[in-house]
Amino acid sequence: MSYTNILTEVHGKVGLVTLNRPKQLNALSDALIDELGTALAAFDADDTIGCMVLTGNDKAFAAGADIGAMSQWGFVDVYRNDYITRNWETIRRVRKPIIAAVRGFALGGGCELAMMCDMIFAADTARFGQPEVKLGVLPGAGGTQRLPRAVGKAKAMDMCLTARMIDASEAERAGLVARVVPADRCVAEALEAAATISSYSLPTVLMIKESINRAFESPLNEGLLFERRLFHATFATSDQKEGMSAFLEKRLPSFTNR
Repeated sequence: MSYTNILTEVHGKVGLVTLNRPKQLNALSDALIDELGTALAAFDADDTIGCMVLTGNDKAFAAGADIGAMSQWGFVDVYRNDYITRNWETIRRVRKPIIAAVRGFALGGGCELAMMCDMIFAADTARFGQPEVKLGVLPGAGGTQRLPRAVGKAKAMDMCLTARMIDASEAERAGLVARVVPADRCVAEALEAAATISSYSLPTVLMIKESINRAFESPLNEGLLFERRLFHATFATSDQKEGMSAFLEKRLPSFTNR
């Protein structure tokens, strides 16, 4: 499929999506988010793809939402069009893992988009922030909800109330990002990790993602029960038999996603 605001590539079993509005520092227009949702859903439905990587360019993963487009909108406009919920939430329904490879700025909606992914690999040039308070609004795509879950209340308050940016090292210390890597290796390392994930049993990978996400949305006892039932369920798969047999036979497993 041909896109205007993003680029897509396939690297083995990995789908790569690149935000492609360089003149606007990848500002997240409605049209871009529509295309992004379509591309991710297509990779999610593709049986040959096991994981996805989402990235921008050297200057910016995404410097925020498209302020020029929204500056004159009124309440009725955003409410009737279900702004953000209508298309941004598509990303939450993707079942396969998504790695955000962040170089440069990830601000406002860009930071929120990265947090919608399952993990963030940050280049040493990455900068994260929620500067919406400067515009007279608050974060609207998860900045006040996902950010505290990632970095804690105090750090989230600091970032959202002062609009202070944090660098990749601080983001890693706070728990926002999984890895910090050299900028020229950021996408390559994300692709390598995605290829590793794609080499495992897809049903098990989906269960792991679902179970970890459940940890943020349920009490501990309920989360443990959910995890235990999914663990039990893996024993109904052929891949569990193959994985354990391969371990005992000291060979690499050959998973069939069954």
